[in-house]
Amino acid sequence: MLRIGLLIATNLAILLVASIVMSLLGVSTSSMSGLLIFAAMFGFGGAFISLAISKWMAKKTMGCEVITNPRDNTERWLVDTVARQAQQAGIKMPEVAIYQSEEMNAFATGPSKDNALVAVSSGLLYGMTQDEIEGVLAHEVSHVANGDMVTLTLIQGVVNTFVIFAARVVAGIVNNFVASNDEEGEGLGMFAYMAVVFVLDMLFGILASMVVAYFSRIREFKADEGAAKLAGKDKMIAALERLKTGPETGAMPAQMSALGINGKRSMTDFLMSHPPLEKRISALRNS
Repeated sequence: MLRIGLLIATNLAILLVASIVMSLLGVSTSSMSGLLIFAAMFGFGGAFISLAISKWMAKKTMGCEVITNPRDNTERWLVDTVARQAQQAGIKMPEVAIYQSEEMNAFATGPSKDNALVAVSSGLLYGMTQDEIEGVLAHEVSHVANGDMVTLTLIQGVVNTFVIFAARVVAGIVNNFVASNDEEGEGLGMFAYMAVVFVLDMLFGILASMVVAYFSRIREFKADEGAAKLAGKDKMIAALERLKTGPETGAMPAQMSALGINGKRSMTDFLMSHPPLEKRISALRNS
């Protein structure tokens, strides 16, 4: 609850400062409160809806087969390992699932610590040793125990709100500037204004993605640390070393790749949801 309160307070503080700055710049504040409410509703609303349906979406998108009755010793070991680690981490037993993919990957998702899903690919389950898999599972259980899904949702809500608010305020400044230098004082016009908003949404959205990616990379280091405590540092390092030798990532859809233990590479480090495996291994060895 403290984390939620702090992030919401941060969001409100940003919007308050922005509204004061806009007032000093001469932007009309008659509809500022309405814009703030609009931005927050859409910014947080979309993020929380995504969180609420995250498990359902993951199952549908990835074709996850939830293990209710283990069919063999491998599935039984998988469920028992997650159960043991969940108990160590102090959370309720997550659902455990397998999805078909040659890519060695795994992810955790869900709306809360006690309503989560841990899923592994068939490529990981049958391409790693049990010690390596145990490290991967501990990493995902740590994500759940750390409340990473909720944290990233709140961060996404903050940046979404900022993007929506800032794009429209800046577009309003541009519109007022054009109107003040136009003999007829008509400003940009509806279509031109919407075009400016669209472009600004894109530009601010890229900056927002960098912020979210930054916090995502931090959570990966934290989950690695948690996995080292649950399963042992050697097992987590072995798992990351094994991921380096596996098939190239890319089987996961874009909306799911940030959840995987092995994220997609990006043209720039600023947009990577995961730190490079080499940095994660180095951080563990030096911890």
